[in-house]
Amino acid sequence: RDNFIHLCNPHLEKMKEDILYHFALGTGTHDFPALFGDVKFVCVGGSPSRMRAFIAYIAEELGLGSPGCDYPNICAGTDRYAMYKVGPVLSVSHGMGIPSISIMLHELIKLLYHAKCSNITIVRIGTSGGIGLEPGSVVITRQSVDATFKPQFEQVILGKTVIRSTNLDEQLAKELMQCSKEIGQFNTVIGNTMCTLDFYEGQGRLDGAICLYNEEEKLQYLKEAYDSGVRNIEMESSVFAAMCNLSGVKAAVVCVTLLNRLEGDQINSSHDVLVEYQQRPQKLVGYFIKKSLGKV
Repeated sequence: RDNFIHLCNPHLEKMKEDILYHFALGTGTHDFPALFGDVKFVCVGGSPSRMRAFIAYIAEELGLGSPGCDYPNICAGTDRYAMYKVGPVLSVSHGMGIPSISIMLHELIKLLYHAKCSNITIVRIGTSGGIGLEPGSVVITRQSVDATFKPQFEQVILGKTVIRSTNLDEQLAKELMQCSKEIGQFNTVIGNTMCTLDFYEGQGRLDGAICLYNEEEKLQYLKEAYDSGVRNIEMESSVFAAMCNLSGVKAAVVCVTLLNRLEGDQINSSHDVLVEYQQRPQKLVGYFIKKSLGKV
């Protein structure tokens, strides 16, 4: 059965036009079903340039593009986010942190709804700090947890605290893990991902402008995180999981680790090494898409 996007907002039905302001798109000015109706896979990541590189990569992998082919930014009318499309794949940047990705997801979910898309899979591909893993390892998220290791996303709405589940699709995680085994190029694990509100103090770093704890306290915290099942830390997965759950969308988070936080705080690998690391989630998700489309 077709699984369509579910919108948890009855007010949208009363609107004559829906303007997706941060995408520079609108139902009154764009034919969403014609533009996006064939989308089945959506990949989101922080950097516009990385998402442009991903669409070029997947186009070549699916035989839908040629080397050096240019892919226009669908959201060129704004400088907030970038969006690219080839065949059934949509690639969208989301910026850094929960506020930025949540704004993008509100408009992305509405875009998919207005386009009458069905059976959508959304995957966040990104970078993270690892805990107890060698740099370059890929983590497929089982649950996104907050900084107290609880699998929940907490938000204040109309002055009241609302708590939402951050579970991700277990079967999708297993399928991605199987894909990594078939690729056989890098270490991949399934584990919990801690989603924090900032990069420095929220992740227990010692190298920010402000730090009022010591190294022993930091290491104790990170070891407690590891013991609770956390294998990496980033800043978007909790709201991503919560919003996809509410919208009935199958979702996954696939992030590469740039360092082992038990051994340090600063990312000091060379540029070339970091570029290769960042390509690993793209390779894994690209292989998954090819396999899903029967092209492996």
